Amino acid sequence: MDTTLKTRMAPSLGLLTVAQVVRAEAEVEIINENVDDVIDYDSPTDIVGITVTVDILPRAAEIAAEFNKRGVPVVAGGIQITSCPDSARGIFDVLAVGFAEGTWPDILRDLRKGELKDTYLCCKLEPEQILSPAYDLADNGKYLYINVISASRGCPFKCDFCYNSTINIRNSFLNRRIDDVISDIRTVNRRHIMFIDDNFIGNPKWTFEFLDRITPMKLKWNAAVSANVVEIPGMLDKMKESGCQGLFIGFESINENSIKSVHKGQNDMARYEYLVSEIHRRGMMINASFVFGLDGDDPSTFDRTLEWIIKNKIETVTSHILTPYPGTAQYYRLKAEGRITSDDQRCYTTSEVVFAPARMTASQLLDDYIDLYQRIYSIRNIIRRMPSHQRIGYLLFNIFYRKFGKLTERICRFIGYTRLGYICERLSFKLTALSFTLE
Repeated sequence: MDTTLKTRMAPSLGLLTVAQVVRAEAEVEIINENVDDVIDYDSPTDIVGITVTVDILPRAAEIAAEFNKRGVPVVAGGIQITSCPDSARGIFDVLAVGFAEGTWPDILRDLRKGELKDTYLCCKLEPEQILSPAYDLADNGKYLYINVISASRGCPFKCDFCYNSTINIRNSFLNRRIDDVISDIRTVNRRHIMFIDDNFIGNPKWTFEFLDRITPMKLKWNAAVSANVVEIPGMLDKMKESGCQGLFIGFESINENSIKSVHKGQNDMARYEYLVSEIHRRGMMINASFVFGLDGDDPSTFDRTLEWIIKNKIETVTSHILTPYPGTAQYYRLKAEGRITSDDQRCYTTSEVVFAPARMTASQLLDDYIDLYQRIYSIRNIIRRMPSHQRIGYLLFNIFYRKFGKLTERICRFIGYTRLGYICERLSFKLTALSFTLE
């Protein structure tokens, strides 16, 4: 179901943040291999940094080898390096574990001295140390949106399958200074903002203060939150008042045993439908995330999940196959049980099966996962899930991003990604405002 639209959604804030850290001392060139031309290995370069997720680790190793042939040292950082440094030792010259703000200044200092170490570690920062991304270095014409902003780092919860359960990340939740986040909003200069934090309500006190500050700005915004958002008095009302359009929520499963198996204590299944109704009552949409293949899941899970999605008119669904990322609690448990069936990191994409499920075969899990996606985004079920609010935005996403994404790709090549993103944004908010006025 995926298309290049996914890689063109927004620039990497990780790369832009590293660029901001080093730009005072070095000339910076950013290359995103998903959207850029072939890498010029022979360009004059003193040092290379690669941000690494587990599935691109083999490709990152190939890039590093090419630069090493030319005598250029390579630093690997990013979520995979931070969560499981041992998976990359011996592949790269330097590992940057943790926050770029606390590692890259030392890397550049030691590079100049000719004394590069093999590992630099920074897993704690103060709010004032977090730098804004170098938004001006992003080639905006290559992306649908540039209005992505991070208000925090990490998550206070430690679900077994998540990177936040790894030793170098699990105690690192931190909110940025409110003034710094507002400065970023002014920098991107758009009314529609996508906050891409792991958990926008990780510190509710901070969130309330922040929402008070942005309410007069009359933004339209989206964010990811944990399912306990409905248990925080006044939070949903404050979100609606400040311009929230939709929330990404990790429901993960409608199977209680599956939820318990990964220690996701913030999810109370008995309150799922209440949570959905309270969000919908305020005219906000839901992007529901599900993980399939948890130990409580069996083949019947897929039909029951689809029924629940349609019954509750969930506007958008993001589904994943359970993937035991190296370094997570889930990985160590499955490894100890002998259930890891593939060490090929290229398959750790959340759309392939790399472990032995408990209550179904690997092929059943994969086939039913693909079938569920196709059924969710069938024309019939798009109509059945139609909300009473934000219908234009709902139809644009479900039809042009999910159902007919390949057609939308071709349109983007003709008129440009940024232009199409702008058109969709204007249609969503202008026509929605018009419909509210007419009603």
